[in-house]
Parts: sequence; structure tokens; C-alpha cells
Amino acid sequence: MELRSDITRDEVSSERKISRGKIEIKRIENTTNRQVTFCKRRNGLLKKAYELSVLCDAEVALIVFSSRGRLYEYANNRVLA
Repeated sequence: MELRSDITRDEVSSERKISRGKIEIKRIENTTNRQVTFCKRRNGLLKKAYELSVLCDAEVALIVFSSRGRLYEYANNRVLA
């Protein structure tokens, strides 16, 4: 990679680091944003539970209740040998 003379190596390496910023963990006040975040994170959590059960041959059960009282669940149905 060719470096411009007005940019240092540190600046170039920091430009390559594109990451998400940290968020403050607190209740989301906007109900629409809160619902969207819940759906995305719930789906991610269910996916992680599935991956954990497959990769580690673990028995996993997950129960999530939404603020509206809806139940979301995951349980692997591994047969014990």
C-alpha cells in the first residue's frame, strides 16, 4: 500500500479499523426502536443458542418473554444415548 507523505503510518492503520461504537446499556425510550431492537436481538440470541447446542453438543433451553407477555423459546431435542 502506498502512503501519502502527509499521513503517518498510525493514521493509516487507524483508518482501516472500522468498528461499531459502544452503546450505553439503558432502556430504549422510543417504543418503535425498542421493538425493533428486541426482535433483532431476540433472533440473534436464538441463533446463538442453536449454534451453541450444535457446536458444543450441549443441551440448551432458552425462554424469552417480551414486554407484551409473548413467549419465545428454543430447546434442542438431542436424544441422550
